Amino acid sequence: MNAPSVIPDPSTADPLAELWFVEPAGFVPLPLEVLLPEPGSSAGDALQAAAAPLLDAAPDEAARRQFVTAFATGQQLLKALNEAGTVHCSIGLHRDDVGDVSVADSRGPLFSLFTVSWRETGVAPRGVTAARAVTSADGHAQIGFAELPCGPATFSETAATPAPGSGLPQRPLLQLHAYLPHPDCRRLAVLTLTTTAPGRRDEYRAILRLIAESASFENPLGEASGGS
Repeated sequence: MNAPSVIPDPSTADPLAELWFVEPAGFVPLPLEVLLPEPGSSAGDALQAAAAPLLDAAPDEAARRQFVTAFATGQQLLKALNEAGTVHCSIGLHRDDVGDVSVADSRGPLFSLFTVSWRETGVAPRGVTAARAVTSADGHAQIGFAELPCGPATFSETAATPAPGSGLPQRPLLQLHAYLPHPDCRRLAVLTLTTTAPGRRDEYRAILRLIAESASFENPLGEASGGS
């Protein structure tokens, strides 16, 4: 069996990047800087130009309004994530092919959301910071500690339901977290994988573990290229 291909994202050349990681197939990054442009900026004009063909293709005015409303809601959610320290966001779309494939085909695709956020912490050894991340708040379950290539890390799971009025379906959400303290001992990267398919908990655990194990605080491609 050949090793899976790894295609570097252009962000690997970002000189300001502080975290590098590999996303499995099925995840599509959302360009936050493009989707959340400053009002009146050239980026905002470019976004309007990109959306124009979609609006023009709408069958009627009602469909156009529905698209604009849905897009604005999505922007609000991304803005809230960005203001909370999120620097990377990807949408996951996978076929539910576990078990009886003939049955799985009728269940439709599985959606997930993967985010990377930075959180400031008090100065402490990295192992202590990782432990505090899962013990300082209620609701964490399935807590685990691991020594990864990038250093100590903790994993946990939480359950949540979108708040009424959020625009999201009122379905239970499973959130899987990985906490990776930075070598400067002042902050940590939080990797979160959220899904509406808690029945596929084991599969999503494996995905998050794979991403966390690939993470690095030093550019693995060398100084010539520059993560999230």
